[in-house]
Amino acid sequence: MARAIWSGTISFGLVNVPVKLYSAVHSKDLQFHQFDPKGNRIQYKRVSEKTGKEVDYSDIVKGYEVKKGQYVMVDPDELASYQPESTRTVDISDFVDLDQIDPVYYENTYYLAPDGKGAGKAYNLLLEAMEKQSKAAVGKVVIRTKQYLAAIRPLDGVLALSTMRFADEVVSTSEVKNGSSGKDGSVSKREVDMASQIIDSLTSEWDPSRYHDTYREQVLALLKKKAEGKEIVVEEPEEEQGQVLDLMAALEASLEEAKRGGSKKTSRAKKATTKKAGTKKTRAKKSSRSRAKKSA
Repeated sequence: MARAIWSGTISFGLVNVPVKLYSAVHSKDLQFHQFDPKGNRIQYKRVSEKTGKEVDYSDIVKGYEVKKGQYVMVDPDELASYQPESTRTVDISDFVDLDQIDPVYYENTYYLAPDGKGAGKAYNLLLEAMEKQSKAAVGKVVIRTKQYLAAIRPLDGVLALSTMRFADEVVSTSEVKNGSSGKDGSVSKREVDMASQIIDSLTSEWDPSRYHDTYREQVLALLKKKAEGKEIVVEEPEEEQGQVLDLMAALEASLEEAKRGGSKKTSRAKKATTKKAGTKKTRAKKSSRSRAKKSA
């Protein structure tokens, strides 16, 4: 069983539901350490920009840049006085339709489980009522020392809590809409119909297990070979820089490929959409065996 990272209660009306919070995801990013050319680990130190001397962590204060080059210094005790009170409660203020919350507002997701004897009934009551009405509960919660806006929603038979961004943290779409309007961005009905056909032909049920982090898998395979002392040959991929030449030709070629059940571009589609800037694959590094022969 995973270890709970927080425990508290969900409060809505006069009902309290004791819960525990568990991480819903585990990041699998590759973590590398840094070394010097001789294989010694690199360490980082806090050094004064002016004196070049190392500064003890207890002597460090925080500064906020109010304008270029001008900072306001804040003592840790001053910041501590403004930290939100850890109430151990998710105070629900609103219930909203699930589809009203755009995914752009979600940050991290956690699972909620009933905590303690007797909590299961209240937990299931809230879960089933929210499932029935397709609702999400919105409120605030303090986890560790930070206050979050949070949404609680039913997810595969359990309650999930997602921390959320506040409205002023989401960039307005008006900042990018200019590129999708005007004469240059206009499309014909025929083009829209063809694009819709391509989408229909590639539409399937959502199955997350179909998608893999191929970069991570390939790097792990490389690391395994290196750990086993195997010879490594690295090839530079073919460079290809292109620009759209004929949108209609690209749509026709893509639709033809989609009808055949494929997902890769055909040579016809490539000719219609891109100009190759690179030619053949070149090796970025030769094998150690090849270098040895050459030097001999």
